[in-house]
Amino acid sequence: MQGAAYHLPRKTSHSISTTAGCDNKTNGMKLRTTIFLFLTTLLTGCGYHTAGSASHIPANVRTLAVPIFSTNSQAYHTEMAFTQAIIRELNTRTRYRILNGDTGSADATLHGTILTQTVTPLTYDANSGQSSSYLVSVTARVYLTAHDGTVLYRNDALTFHEQYQSTQDLNTFIQEGSPAISRMSRDFAQTVVSDMLESF
Repeated sequence: MQGAAYHLPRKTSHSISTTAGCDNKTNGMKLRTTIFLFLTTLLTGCGYHTAGSASHIPANVRTLAVPIFSTNSQAYHTEMAFTQAIIRELNTRTRYRILNGDTGSADATLHGTILTQTVTPLTYDANSGQSSSYLVSVTARVYLTAHDGTVLYRNDALTFHEQYQSTQDLNTFIQEGSPAISRMSRDFAQTVVSDMLESF
């Protein structure tokens, strides 16, 4: 009697636990399905868009002019590297016809300015005492204007950093430029074009 009385609660408890486990699995599946649908919707809304589909740029824009960026820095050809990277990125990711130079025939014009560029020694070679790595920092401003002068997109402070290993002295490093600027210009172009084209 006592053994049976003891056994029944254990079976009942086990049965309740199994039912709760099934409910938890069902709820878990529903939760995963809901999360999946949410992420699918989110990614659909935040992915790359074809030209003219984003909120920044009107649908009637077909041609973009990209004149060479101006610069407030004395660094060697950074503005050229950034301009060329922007043109490559626009040609790769959009259907706009890209015009080199500031032309009045374009539907919109993308202007850029290198505001600052600094090169800071990070580490030194113990034997020679020369710098062995540098931190390159560039801040730029970009803005896109329509043919009538309306500002379609603007970012006044885009800052990028890149570390570069080099045994050159600082003056030579600045004058000759470096692969760090090339890498940074690619990151800059990807960021600007994404910001222009993607609406969230």
